[in-house]
Amino acid sequence: MRPEKKMSEENYSAKYTKAAAGHTNQPTMSRIGKQPITIPNGVTVTQGSDKEITVKGSKGELKIIPHEKVNVEIKDKEIIVTRNDDERFSRSLHGLTRALIQNMVTGTSEGFEKKLEIKGVGYRAQLQGKKLVLNLGYSHPIEYTAPEGVTIEIDQENKNLLTISGIDKEKVGQTAAVIRGYKKPEPYKGKGIRYQGEKVQRKSGKAAGGEG
Repeated sequence: MRPEKKMSEENYSAKYTKAAAGHTNQPTMSRIGKQPITIPNGVTVTQGSDKEITVKGSKGELKIIPHEKVNVEIKDKEIIVTRNDDERFSRSLHGLTRALIQNMVTGTSEGFEKKLEIKGVGYRAQLQGKKLVLNLGYSHPIEYTAPEGVTIEIDQENKNLLTISGIDKEKVGQTAAVIRGYKKPEPYKGKGIRYQGEKVQRKSGKAAGGEG
């Protein structure tokens, strides 16, 4: 993951809010920001002269340059994020930055994964090198190549179960969303691609002879 360039407040917030998904259900982002991040064994965190944060673990390495309104301090086995002022944007950045760095620590030590299920007669997936080939009832197969740092695997026992994994939470989530988007589950027979465990709201088909 290449270091991020400095950007405007609006662009910074829009780019990274999804990456921190799963943390925004807390009372406030600034409250999240106050919580120190524990550095687990096997993970090293360093800070460059330009404020660039580098996180290295058994799974790989990720980097980020925090916004200038936020400060990051590495102390013993903890990472502490603070903000320069109490402006609304700064408070949002506080929690957002903390969530992003936490994702980096988790990703480089444990990794992230999403599982997708393919349902439908004749629907199938196969890998050709790094290329995923999907047959989803269209007149032609769909080919998709995962971005760098993301791996797609097909379960050996259940050929219609895909596992998308990687150290970058945003890339893993985006890859899964793109693949699911090729054939979202339809509400009548449930055919399509869904997240494992996803509940699809089903509809009853129109009765024969009923009103159109």
